[in-house]
Amino acid sequence: MTATQLRRVPPGPPRRATFGLLRKLASDRLALMSSTAAEYGDAARISIGPKTLYFFNHPDHAKHVLADNAANYHKGIGLIQARRALGDGLLTSEGALWRTQRTMIQPAFQPKRIAEQAGIVAEEAAKLVHRLRTHGGGEPVDVLQEMTGLTLGVLGRTLLDADLGAFGSVGHSFDAVQDQAMFEMVSMSLVPTWVPLPRQLRFRRARAELQRIVDRLVAERITRDGGQGRGDDVLSRLIVSTGQEADPQLGQRRMRDELVTLLLAGHETTASTLGWTFALIDRHPEVRARLHAEAVQVLGDRMPAHEDLHRLRYTAMVVEEVMRLYPPVWILPRQAQADDEVGGYHVPGGADVLICPYTLHRHPGFWDTPERFDPERFDPSRASHRPRYAYIPFGAGPRFCVGNSLGLMEATFTIAMITRELRLATAPDHRVVAEPMLSLRVRGGLPMTVHAAT
Repeated sequence: MTATQLRRVPPGPPRRATFGLLRKLASDRLALMSSTAAEYGDAARISIGPKTLYFFNHPDHAKHVLADNAANYHKGIGLIQARRALGDGLLTSEGALWRTQRTMIQPAFQPKRIAEQAGIVAEEAAKLVHRLRTHGGGEPVDVLQEMTGLTLGVLGRTLLDADLGAFGSVGHSFDAVQDQAMFEMVSMSLVPTWVPLPRQLRFRRARAELQRIVDRLVAERITRDGGQGRGDDVLSRLIVSTGQEADPQLGQRRMRDELVTLLLAGHETTASTLGWTFALIDRHPEVRARLHAEAVQVLGDRMPAHEDLHRLRYTAMVVEEVMRLYPPVWILPRQAQADDEVGGYHVPGGADVLICPYTLHRHPGFWDTPERFDPERFDPSRASHRPRYAYIPFGAGPRFCVGNSLGLMEATFTIAMITRELRLATAPDHRVVAEPMLSLRVRGGLPMTVHAAT
C-alpha cells in the first residue's frame, strides 16, 4: 500500500447527506456542529457541496491547530467572506501585515494601561444602570441594545479617545455586515456579489456607512491633534503608523480596515456575553442572589475600582461559565497551508479546518453535566484538573484575543453594578435563542423588564 492509502481520514456523513447538511448550515449551525461531534467523535470530515470541512473537537487538536502549528493555519471559511467588509484588519489579516498590526495595537492593551481605564469602564456602567433604572416597572427594554451602547461607549473612551455616541448606526451596520458574511459562508460564495438581493444591498449601504464613520473619526482627530498622534490610544497609534505608508491610499485603506475591525470586535463580543449573562441569571435566581450579595459586600454603594476585580470572584466565575456555554467567538475557522496531521488524521494542504469552542466547551469528556449552568465549576479547586485547551473563549495561540482583559473587566463591573441595584426579567412572551454569526449573540434582541433588586 502507498503512503497516501495509509493516511487516516476522519469519519463523517456520507456525500448523499449534502442537502440536509446545507439546510442545517443555513438554519442551525450550532446543531450541525453539536450533532456531528455527538455522532462522529473528536474528529469528523463534513462534505458539503464543493467543500470538505475537517472538524476537530479535542483540546489536543485545538492546541495543535491554534498554537503548536499555528503558522500552517491561516484564517478560513467565514472570515474569508468577512474580509469583504472588514478588509485586512487584525481579525482577517495574515503574515507580516498581521504582525505589524498586532505590534502596533498591543501597547494599548498593556495591563497597566487597562488598569488605568477602570474608572472609565465604571462610569459607563453607571450610565447604563441609570438608563435601565428609568425603565423600572415599565415596558420591556432591549437589554442587548443597551449593552451594545455600553460597550461602544467603553470602546470609544478607552481605545479611541472619542465619543461614539454620535454614531448610533454602528450597531445596525455591523448587523448587516455579519448577515452578509454568514450568507456568503452558507452559500459557499456561489451567489455573485453584484446580484441585488436585499441582504446584499443592505451590506453595501452598511459598508459605506462604516467607512464614513471611521473617516470622520480620523478627520476629527487629525483636526484636534494636527495629525501628530499625541495620545497613547489606538487611533493615535494608527494615525502615526498608517501615515508612514509610502502610498497614501494604502495608508487610508489600512486605517479604515483596522478601525472597522476594532469597532466590531471591540463591542460585539462583550455585548453578547453580557446579554447571555442576564438571560441566564434570570433563569437561575440563586445565582442572581449570590451576585447581588457579593456586589453589596465588595462594593457597598461606591463605584468599582481595578483592585476590586480579584474581590468579585463569584462574579468572575459567572462570566467564565457564561462564556463556556455561549463563547463570544463560537467557531475558529482555519485553512491548512500545507499537509498536516491532527489527532492521527491526515489534513491536506488547502483544507478548511474548524475548531469550535461551542462544542469543545460542552465536551462530556472534560465537563461534568456540560449543558448545566454552574459557575462553581470555575472554582480553582474544581478547575485545576481541566486541560488548558478545553476552554478557549478568547481563542488561543498567537491570535489570542488582544482585548480579553478589557472585556473581562467591562463584563465583571457591569454585572456587579447592575445586580447590586436591579433585577432584569426576560419578557414572558420572548424565547431566548442563540444566533451564531461572527459572534454568538441572542437572536432578535433581549427584551427584559427592570425591577429593583431584592
